[in-house]
Amino acid sequence: MKAIRRFTVRPVLPEPLSPLSDLARNLRWSWHAETRDLFQCVDPGRWASSGGDPVRLLGSVRPARLAELAEDRRFLRRLTAVADDLDDYVSRGRWYQAQPAGLPLAIAYFSPEFGITAALPQYSGGLGILAGDHLKAASDLGVPLIGVGLLYRHGYFRQTLSRDGWQQEHYPVLDPNELPLTLLKEQDGSPAQVSLALPGGRRLRARVWLAQVGRVPLLLLDSDIEENDPGERGVTDRLYGGGSEHRLLQEMLLGIGGVRAVRAYGRLTGHPGPEVFHTNEGHAGFLGLERIAELCAGGQDFDAALEAVRAGTVFTTHTPVPAGIDRFDRELVARHFGPDAELPGIDVERILHLGTETYPGGEPNLFNMAVMGLRLAQRANGVSLLHGRVSREMFSGLWPGFDPDEVPITSVTNGVHAPTWVAPQVLRLGARDVGAQRAEDPPADDGAERWDRFAGVPDQDLWELRRELREQLVAEVRERLRASWRQRGAGTAELGWIDGALDPDVLTIGFARRVPSYKRLTLMLRDPDRLMDLLLHPERPVQIVVAGKAHPADDGGKRLVQELVRFADDPRVRHRIVFLPDYGMAMAQKLYPGCDIWLNNPLRPLEACGTSGMKAALNGCLNLSVLDGWWDEWFQPDFGWAVPTADGAGTDPERRDDIEAAALYDLLEQRVTPRFYERGRGGLPDRWIEMVRQTLTLLGPKVPAGRMVREYVERLYAPAAHAHRALTADAARELAAWKARVRAAWHGVSVDHVETTASTAIAELGATLGLRVVVGLGGLGPDDVEVQAVSGRVDPEDRISDATVVPLKAAGGADLGGRWVYEGPLALDRTGPYGYTVRVLPAHRLLASGAELGLVAVPAEDVFAGAGVLLR
Repeated sequence: MKAIRRFTVRPVLPEPLSPLSDLARNLRWSWHAETRDLFQCVDPGRWASSGGDPVRLLGSVRPARLAELAEDRRFLRRLTAVADDLDDYVSRGRWYQAQPAGLPLAIAYFSPEFGITAALPQYSGGLGILAGDHLKAASDLGVPLIGVGLLYRHGYFRQTLSRDGWQQEHYPVLDPNELPLTLLKEQDGSPAQVSLALPGGRRLRARVWLAQVGRVPLLLLDSDIEENDPGERGVTDRLYGGGSEHRLLQEMLLGIGGVRAVRAYGRLTGHPGPEVFHTNEGHAGFLGLERIAELCAGGQDFDAALEAVRAGTVFTTHTPVPAGIDRFDRELVARHFGPDAELPGIDVERILHLGTETYPGGEPNLFNMAVMGLRLAQRANGVSLLHGRVSREMFSGLWPGFDPDEVPITSVTNGVHAPTWVAPQVLRLGARDVGAQRAEDPPADDGAERWDRFAGVPDQDLWELRRELREQLVAEVRERLRASWRQRGAGTAELGWIDGALDPDVLTIGFARRVPSYKRLTLMLRDPDRLMDLLLHPERPVQIVVAGKAHPADDGGKRLVQELVRFADDPRVRHRIVFLPDYGMAMAQKLYPGCDIWLNNPLRPLEACGTSGMKAALNGCLNLSVLDGWWDEWFQPDFGWAVPTADGAGTDPERRDDIEAAALYDLLEQRVTPRFYERGRGGLPDRWIEMVRQTLTLLGPKVPAGRMVREYVERLYAPAAHAHRALTADAARELAAWKARVRAAWHGVSVDHVETTASTAIAELGATLGLRVVVGLGGLGPDDVEVQAVSGRVDPEDRISDATVVPLKAAGGADLGGRWVYEGPLALDRTGPYGYTVRVLPAHRLLASGAELGLVAVPAEDVFAGAGVLLR
């Protein structure tokens, strides 16, 4: 029979055990081994059956066992020590508190998904895991972050396979009362709510759940409440589900409702209001509109409010392809804003303009969330050096007249939270070195000395560690494989072969990630016979563990999964290649350490970063990857292999896949497997072990999320906070008025004449030329602009590369025609073909970049004559 109503019955802990409740509700346990060990001692069997979830554990443990523990003096001493450690962790100063004054008092970090722990399944892939690692590292560093997201009642889907290998999706219902969450409540004990106005007089209401991530509060908005109509209750039903309007409502709730939730949290707890708002991808972009509306309600006009909001906003883009950006029909967006809907005080046309693709090739009838995110943020970044370059190219149309290199989008390469992803055995191996300092206490520098200690770990110890981790993975794979085949309908008599699946002494390759087409799950199947030879080689076999989910609406991705599964089902190779369904954090934490090789073969440059390879590297797993994302930036032959790419413009996709698959097979056959299996004098694979050591010592300091968060603090959060403070109401009005005046007058700005002291087209290295430039400023004055000389090497088409920019100075006042003369030196500091040009940019003390307005004036063609533009 089915229950007509569901309750969550929480245990009543004996008073001596009351600290267990606080420990369970702070998600620091997900990366703190001592806390997890304590909960395991409560009831080892129930700890395992709960999936390592302290809240579920405490909800199922027998009262008699709790009474027993309440009298166990040894357990109570451990409990006191762990509880005191958590109190010390959340209360004492850390890296952030030791920095010079002036850092932001609080930063709000908005993301559509957060991967903190498998016990809180609110993530689908890399974006969410990155957001979770960002919060954890911020907590470890003491950065005063407030996370903001949505609470999806179905989370992301659970994946199983049909008998013929087709992906099946399941959406279990999550009860917030059974999750490590607490409800944000008003002073009178009633649930705190945020509310959005919808067309037709309807309202979308949401409660706010709090997940405590170490020192960082994470606010999750939940629309599945009785006060909402059925349609509105379903807004937060599942991650990345539903049609356009459903997604739009989710993103309005995340952005607009999220700001309102932050304000409610500050009002109820006294937490400082954020000075910086960080938008993790475009989904939360509407947060800028809500903040503009707040300022307008306080008396600011729209333009001044826009400048104030931009100053304190950071936008991170994670996609290298336009197809990865949320875009909505303009009419749909217009219907949800204005007098009869949300933000009635803001002109709908101003809202629509923020998301309009005004660049060549843009779709004028679509509202682009990333474009709005960039227009509402004074600072923006990609997530690796290569992705930064790709992003500058992709969005260069928003800054017409500027080369992509000057588009104001920088890069902060992603990182991963080492205490979450490093296997305990790896830390224990270096307990006298790496683990002697607590992993969550990163020093002020890059932490290199901590990883350098692996240089002294004996070869035998490293090799035994790698085998132990591989052996654990084999056991995990067999257990999951058996469960998967049972779900597919297999009987016990059919599954005897699973006891021999994988071998702890065979080179193990891992490939696990989402399954969009560009990640090329099935590239390894390009030549099935060659792959089979690799798997079954009599002396140097390999084995492959594959996992990944296709989006529920992506039948093409599902076909890739099915193709892989059908190959792995072949009785000839099923002991050497396996597909594990339902890839998630719990699986990943076993998979990364247990693999010897982490394989990544996306279409370059479509992998923004690719952090799974970083997690593998921190466990001594070597990367075999296309030079994309972070691997393009940090690859060295000392610790991995680069798969050659055939990404020339003339290569068709089929041929490209053939070429790159062949290169992959060659690397495995000729370089990877021989190095793993060859033995030195001591009977160990000396050269392989040395690559493991180099992976740990050279990549160890680079890939942790602590490095990433420190970069965000120093390069983006701190400048954004300073800009936010500088944009007082008066300063914001001044800047907005100045921008309007400059835009209106820019058509009158011109470079009318350029001359140089060079008498020939050849000059010597180290020489300095004099430049004299005559410019027309229209209705503007010298204080409104900067005249620059831009010089550097030139290619055969006379394009300047690696440019040096030097400001020129005004010489005297305007002539009778209103033109100004600027002069300055041009140093010839490079040999070979060399060129220069001059340009005029808007200039104001409150601009973050000269490209910010997207305005530039350069010489007309007829000015080039006599300017000595090229020196060869």
